[in-house]
Amino acid sequence: MIRAIDTLSSSIHLLQKRQETTSANLANINTSGYQATKNFQSTLAEVQLHNYQGGPEANSRLEIGGFPFANQIDDTVISTVSGATRETERLTDFATSNGGYFVVLLNNGTQAYTRNGNFKLNDLNQLVTQEGYQVLGQNNQPVTIDKWQDLQVRAFENTDGWTAVGNTYFTSTNAGQLVNAAQVKQGYLEQSNVSASDEMVALLQTSREFEANQKALSSINDTLKKATNELGRI
Repeated sequence: MIRAIDTLSSSIHLLQKRQETTSANLANINTSGYQATKNFQSTLAEVQLHNYQGGPEANSRLEIGGFPFANQIDDTVISTVSGATRETERLTDFATSNGGYFVVLLNNGTQAYTRNGNFKLNDLNQLVTQEGYQVLGQNNQPVTIDKWQDLQVRAFENTDGWTAVGNTYFTSTNAGQLVNAAQVKQGYLEQSNVSASDEMVALLQTSREFEANQKALSSINDTLKKATNELGRI
């Protein structure tokens, strides 16, 4: 019974992580440049079970077989599929047409990458993000609005080595590949690539799995109560 509770506890923690991921995707469905994340899980290796209820006198070892006691989340992957492009007509909004990423300079001096081109101007007429991060040009220098064609854009083959540092920002162990900045469109924004229908289905599935685990926990609790009461009368 105690092992069963441990198994359910592990399952509930996994479902909680899945729900957090789905909730984050839904919360950012209207965030420009947001890229959805998805959890991949697997079943732990089977553990061989046995008891000593075999034989004519029910006292010899009996092999029951294998049983996996829990699942685990192997990885959380960022979807790099491009979102739809929306025209805003704002001179400080930009979108890439090749799935590339703008390069920005974080406050700690680290370069980060984003598809959120919802920029603004600082006092020096330079493009910065809404958080105030400097937007970098081809030579890793600030870009003024009249030189927006110099915006630095990089492409990545995969998300290996990526670390999320905010809703739309990522750092990477590699700098990606510099791409032609001429593919940047002014007055447009790339929208979130979150699929509302897919996330609602995932949320519903997680909810049903929560209910199944709750019913199993209730059943185990009833069994433990019965065992405790009966043992108490012996």
